[in-house]
Amino acid sequence: MLSYIMIGANDVDLSGRMYSAILLPIGYVKTESKGAIIYALPDIPRHNGPAVYITKPYDGREATVGNGSMTAFRVDSHALVRELHAAGVAAGGKDEGAPGFRAEYSERFFVGYLRDPVGNKVAIFCTNPSEPTRNTERDAGNTL
Repeated sequence: MLSYIMIGANDVDLSGRMYSAILLPIGYVKTESKGAIIYALPDIPRHNGPAVYITKPYDGREATVGNGSMTAFRVDSHALVRELHAAGVAAGGKDEGAPGFRAEYSERFFVGYLRDPVGNKVAIFCTNPSEPTRNTERDAGNTL
């Protein structure tokens, strides 16, 4: 089980605004400790569950992007993917790929991509079987 992920930030508050915009609506709780912002799921101790830490790098150097690194968050609906993607952009993130289906992924994988203020890539996705698939969207005449 994933315990936590550390995401480096040069401006913790700026990065925290974007992560708050996408994590608080999906149930994470925000706390702050020693210059870091921590998002954890309620009722799970943050060292035992999937916590997300936004912090300056411990080595004191500038936070940089991990080439090929990405953090992904699953949500329950396509509408929530759209909503959180827009909220992330409004809170200082950059659009890295509008919400939608991608031809190279499964017909259920609906995803939107962001870059945080440092440039780290973030995915918000839905694979809920009760949501439409890429093929049912195409059959309904919606543009993909």
